Amino acid sequence: MDSVTQFVLGAAVQGVGMGKYQGRKALLYGGMLGTLPDLDILIRYADPISSMTYHRGFSHSIFVLTALAFVITWITFKRNKALPFSFKRLFVTLTLALVTHPIIDAMTVYGTQLFWPFNFTPTMWSTVFIIDPIYTLPLIFTCLWALWKKMSPASIKGMFIALVFGFGYFGTGFIGKAYHEHRLTTVLNGQGIEIEKVLATPTAFNTILWRVIAVDKNGNLYDAVSGWFDKKETPEFVTIPLNLSYQAEISPQSPELQRLQWFTDNWLHYKEIDDKIVVSDTRMGLAGQFNFRFVVAKKENGQWKAIQPQSYPTARVHFRTEMLSLLWQRMWSDKVPLPLERWSQLTPKSEAI
Repeated sequence: MDSVTQFVLGAAVQGVGMGKYQGRKALLYGGMLGTLPDLDILIRYADPISSMTYHRGFSHSIFVLTALAFVITWITFKRNKALPFSFKRLFVTLTLALVTHPIIDAMTVYGTQLFWPFNFTPTMWSTVFIIDPIYTLPLIFTCLWALWKKMSPASIKGMFIALVFGFGYFGTGFIGKAYHEHRLTTVLNGQGIEIEKVLATPTAFNTILWRVIAVDKNGNLYDAVSGWFDKKETPEFVTIPLNLSYQAEISPQSPELQRLQWFTDNWLHYKEIDDKIVVSDTRMGLAGQFNFRFVVAKKENGQWKAIQPQSYPTARVHFRTEMLSLLWQRMWSDKVPLPLERWSQLTPKSEAI
């Protein structure tokens, strides 16, 4: 999730666990620990696919972070044995301040390697958007209150309540995910479409309106929008061919593409543009307007040849702003459908609502 959320989450955890002993410094220590895992963005890689797929890797491993918490605790007690709190209390607090970062990252759809170095598909529970003010604002307010009140017992209790509320709110996301996945699957099955996999994720800044994608056995992507306030039985969706024949030809030539398949659980779309193959991560975006696109091959002498991946342009800021405006309206009512079909036909050069 975003850096502000990670900072105030770490601050609240440290404040609850150690505020009685460390005072307002606990908020600073916890905030620093809460943002520490994202320092992996400072590592530079040779291509954009590697940058994407190695982010949230070793630095987000619950094993690495638990070990780091132990080392910090051991050093702290090694340097000062006359501390007013126990080794266990500090270790548990530091562990929680660190590991809650990747845990809430795993709530998003991006993908987090919680169990690195084990080579599992990255965890993507997809129950919350990367920025969600309903989760973040209570943490900000209670941390500021604790700072103002100099970590009074009441302010520490306030941070604890904000933490409990936040994770309870995340729990409702699992309910929403299950409901909206079931809704689209039921509709498609009723139309005789055999679904192989389905994935729901909240749209920007909320858990009311959801985007649901599904893939059938023929390699078609069904990109749908489903809201809690919908009146219609059938969610609106657009069908997009994934063009998986390109994957079969290019993947054996490209270790980077193979890694992207693993990282995304193969939620990928392929398109030929100007004698190049552009692969897109379908998990993020809407109706063909995907957030992560890469050029992975070019045509030479009539054959596709893998190249070092390059970033491909995504939707411009003005288009994203207009899309968000329409999504906001759609959140509250399905009377006016979104122009999903039109969006699916747009390119970065032809964006127009």
